[in-house]
Amino acid sequence: MSKTRATKPRLPSLTITDDDPPFLTEFRIAMLARGLATRTRNAYIRDLRVCMQSTDKPLNQWQESDVINCLHYLTAQDKSPRTQARMLASLRQFFLWQVGDGLREDNPCEHIKNPKVGKPLPKTLSEDDITRLLDSPDTTAILGLRDKAMLEVMYACGLRVSELVNLSLDEVNLSSGWLQITGKGNKMRLIPLGEYALNALKSYLVRRGELQPVGKADCQAVFLTEQGGYMTRHNFWHLIKKYTALADIQTDVSPHTLRHAFATHLLNHGADLRSVQLLLGHSDLSTTQIYTHVATARLQSLHEEHHPRG
Repeated sequence: MSKTRATKPRLPSLTITDDDPPFLTEFRIAMLARGLATRTRNAYIRDLRVCMQSTDKPLNQWQESDVINCLHYLTAQDKSPRTQARMLASLRQFFLWQVGDGLREDNPCEHIKNPKVGKPLPKTLSEDDITRLLDSPDTTAILGLRDKAMLEVMYACGLRVSELVNLSLDEVNLSSGWLQITGKGNKMRLIPLGEYALNALKSYLVRRGELQPVGKADCQAVFLTEQGGYMTRHNFWHLIKKYTALADIQTDVSPHTLRHAFATHLLNHGADLRSVQLLLGHSDLSTTQIYTHVATARLQSLHEEHHPRG
């Protein structure tokens, strides 16, 4: 756990190096103008730096053959097809920007096909696993109350971990039982808390002041660290690992696993895909559709296990 007290959300910093060529800096500025998140901008630049290691030729002068050679280079570096596809997508974005800004007339990625990538189903937890996980914090202690509330809210609302740790007091409406979440692309969505999460949150908020330094009410984070500041994604990752072990869950669980469980369990209990999409904050319905495969796989395994001719 961090020993410093952050009174504002801990946002990612830009990964800038002094030896970046000017065209990378210009591309970063263009991404900022499009409203892309800092993590997204960092990811694109990180991928492009790796691709640029495949040749001494400046990236802004690449032709189709250079992109193909780059993919061969990534294969030789034991990069998975999924990683190669992601880096090819970064290259596409870079060259689309160049074409759009009139810096070149052609996109050297235009006729290159993506590496074949399978779509593994997202890891999830059974409802029994979730119950054990949610019951694992010691709610007699203030930190246990906080952790219980965080786990309940994460599962009840399907939040991204950044949305959870950056949740502020003015985004919580206890009287109506809703959260107002600002997600990717600054898109706002309203999410119902549900009875269990609402009760856990109320119990924690009654004692939240115990984590707030005397005379310091400047931090608006709902979930405070021991120092009375905003938590980090890494903080919550450690909490998940701690309570997974206490609950004796053998599956490798990450914070995002609770978001997967939220979506899968909603579909298992009859929720429609469009509603789940809105609750998750997905801009594209196809992103949400992966959870229908998870639910179908679960039904198939139940059929095979319990049907006399399964």
